[in-house]
This record gives sequence, structure tokens and C-alpha cells, in this order.
Amino acid sequence: MDPYRFRPSSAHNSTFWTTNSGAPVWNNNNSLTVGNRGPILLEDYHLIEKLANFDRERIPERVVHARGASAKGFFEVTHDVSHLTCADFLRAPGVVTPLIVRFSTVIHERGSPETIRDPRGFAVKFYTREGNFDMVGNNMPVFFIRDGMKFPDMVHALKPNPKNHIQEDWRIMDFFSHHPESLHMFTFLFDDVGIPKNYRHMPGFGVHTFKLINREGKETYCKFHWVPTCGEECLLEEEAVVVGGTNHSHATKDLYDAIAGGDYPEWKLYVQTMEIADQFNFDFDPLDVTKTWPEEMFPLQPVGRMVLNKNIDNFFAENEMLAFCPAIIVPGIYYTDDKLLQTRIFSYADTQRHRLGPNYLLLPVNAPKCAHHNNHHDGFMNFMHRDEEVNYFPSRYDPARHAGRYPIPHEIVHGVREKAVISKENNFQQPGERYRSWAPERQERFVNRMASALSDPRVTHEIRGVWISYLSQADQSLGMKVAAKLGMKASL
Repeated sequence: MDPYRFRPSSAHNSTFWTTNSGAPVWNNNNSLTVGNRGPILLEDYHLIEKLANFDRERIPERVVHARGASAKGFFEVTHDVSHLTCADFLRAPGVVTPLIVRFSTVIHERGSPETIRDPRGFAVKFYTREGNFDMVGNNMPVFFIRDGMKFPDMVHALKPNPKNHIQEDWRIMDFFSHHPESLHMFTFLFDDVGIPKNYRHMPGFGVHTFKLINREGKETYCKFHWVPTCGEECLLEEEAVVVGGTNHSHATKDLYDAIAGGDYPEWKLYVQTMEIADQFNFDFDPLDVTKTWPEEMFPLQPVGRMVLNKNIDNFFAENEMLAFCPAIIVPGIYYTDDKLLQTRIFSYADTQRHRLGPNYLLLPVNAPKCAHHNNHHDGFMNFMHRDEEVNYFPSRYDPARHAGRYPIPHEIVHGVREKAVISKENNFQQPGERYRSWAPERQERFVNRMASALSDPRVTHEIRGVWISYLSQADQSLGMKVAAKLGMKASL
């Protein structure tokens, strides 16, 4: 008789309670005790297993992007971009690729309200035929800093005070007063777009500059843009108070309910492209994440559409254990020398190995859907069943060989080893242009938010003066207005 004939395929298919090893549980209500009053016996294996599993139900929450919601769907190519990239999932119009998306707030804890003024994460995992591609971005096209060396400091400044666990403006204004490049990001964060209405009405940006490489090896700089088909909508402070006061998970609920009701959220994917030979022809560095590429110079080119048509089956398995890393790319897409991107290539995978374990890419939600083969054996939580005798390469006993060669960047890299700021900072032009593009009432709301942050009693006169200088260099009237709110005089 087959010893596995009557074994249930999974625990939830069994009609009886069992332990994790499959042993039957005849009483799931009472501990094993000496007499009916106790004490409890340590030999009650089921009790110990049940408590031990419960104690470990929570994994460390993400340092950033802890609060998030996920959904599944597909990406469909709608326009031919084969002249730009040899990426298989973009090979031709009509090609469909399954995917999963995670939206998130950045700074605050896992149970925090989704109405807080905070950047939002917009991360997409494509399950392509050539492995996974993680497009890890935000709902704002720029970032606070341009060098990953400052990322831990930035997060510490934005996080709650370690003494009282309260997020405080004086810490934020102090840190970023040392980083004038952050002003552009503040024109998004303190603008009306700082609190998205929900995830469905939120745009997404790859933020970094990537390289697209076609079959001939031609390289092109690229920025990714997600545009919601239902339009972009945001909440003003008074609206956020009402929405957040009734439901801290309003954006998660909105996403779940829309998909459950058949109102599938959709985004169009566009790219901006730049010839690499042209990168030094501008008054800004195209690889600088604190800058945008002007659309009049680099128009949006349509690529495809993303539709989210399935809710996740389990929040823990497909949201908490869902892990992204900008290093996970596919042939036809490559990194650039963007200093922040270069550090994220290491940091994201490293934090997932700490949070989920070294074999986090074996988890179903993170594993590729295509065939894969390597010699990464053993280690914590490696649950892949393997019976090979050869776990080295090369070998005449293992038929696996290298894949066909695909194009990678070929430029010559040279320079002096140095720790230095990029040569073209140009920190104030784009923030000023953005501020001047707004209607007067929108400008006034931004002025009020900046002044409010700088009004924290612990923000020193010196820090306020630095910020007024930055604002004045972006737009003289902006600096004057914020100075007036603070009872100060603006000066460049």
C-alpha cells in the first residue's frame, strides 16, 4: 500500500485537527495537566507547538514601507518598444505578464493611518519568462537625497524621536537644512499631492534613471511613469482628518473593495528616454534623483497597461512576505551610476534577508514563475526539495549550462577614487519652476505647510534662516512669504 495514499495534500484539506507534523489532535481546547487544575505538563507537544507558532506569527516589520496593501493582476504591452529594449516581457504588443503590486506609506508603522502626509511606495513585481523584474518606485518622481550614504540618516530624521517616539518637525527641518537638494522633494510632499486620496488614484514613478538595451546592444537612458486611468486625486488636510478618523485603513479597503466589485484599477506605463550621449548637455545631471526630466524635452512614450483584477489570498503571505529589490532586473533593463540606486541594489536585498531569511526568494510570492536552476543549497528556511548529487559548476554530470549571452552596458568606466558631490547640483531651479506653476491658492497652502513645519519651537533661528535662503533661491516671493509667516526677513 502507498504510505502516502491517505495523507491530505495540505493542512486545510484535512477534516481533523493535526500538528504541523500531521499527527492527529484529539483535544484542541484543553492543555495536558496533572489533574484538571494543573500544573501543565511540558510534554504537551501540541500546546508547545501551538504557542511557539503563535509567538512567531509576526516577522520584523519593514524599517520603511511597513504599512502596505497588495493586489495581483497583469501587464499588457500596448506599444512596440522593441527598438529600445530586448526585455522579453516587452517584446511585442499583446504580450501579457502576471504581476503583483504593493502600495505603501514610507515612514510610519504597520498600523499607522493611511491619511498621513508621507511619500507612498509603488512597487511592481513582474513574473516574466526570463525571471522576475521588480520596478520599485514611489508616488513622487524625485527623492530627498541623491547619495545612499545619507539614507539611514534621512530615515532616522523622518522617523519618530528615539527618546519619545514622536515624529517631530524640528528633527526633519534640522537634517534637511544640510541637504538643499531636498527642497524639490518638499515641493511634492508639502504640496496638495502629499496625501493621495487612495492607491487607485495615485501615480507611480521609477524615480531612478535606468538603461534600456536593445538586441543590437544600443543603450538608452529611461525613466518609468505609471499614470492612473481614473485620474490623480488627493486629500487636503481637513479631508484627511475626516477620512482617517473613520478608518485608518481607508486606502487598503478602497483597493480591496474596488477589485472585489469588478472595478479593476488600471495604470498606463510610459517611459521618458534620453540618448546617453546627450547626458552632459543639460544644466542638471540626468542621473540625479532630486531632478525630473522636463516633459517638453523628453515626452512620455506609451508602453502598456497594468490592470489589478485579483485580490491577494492571504495578507501575510502576499503582502508582509512580499519582498522587492531594485537589483532584480531582466535582460534588456540595466542599472545606471545613480548613487542612490547603486546603494539600493545592495540594501534592499540585504534587508529582506534579515527580515525574511536568506531564502526569501523561495517564498511563493517572491519566487519566479519560470523554470530556474542554481546551486544555492541549504540555509535557514530553504524548503525546496532537491535530490541532486551535483551542487557545483561546471560538471559533466549536470546538463545545466550558461544561458545565451544578452547585451550589457559596455562603456568604459574611469576616474579618480573620491567621495564628492556631483558637479551639477542645481538644487533650486526645478523647485522654483514647480512652485510658480501652481495657482495662487495652491502656493498659499504650500507656504502654510512650510511655515508650520518651521514653526516648531525647537527649530532654531539659524535653521529657519537656512530654509528661507533655500526657498528664496528657488523663488524670491516664496522665501518672502514664508519669512513673513515666521516674523523674519528674507535674504538670499
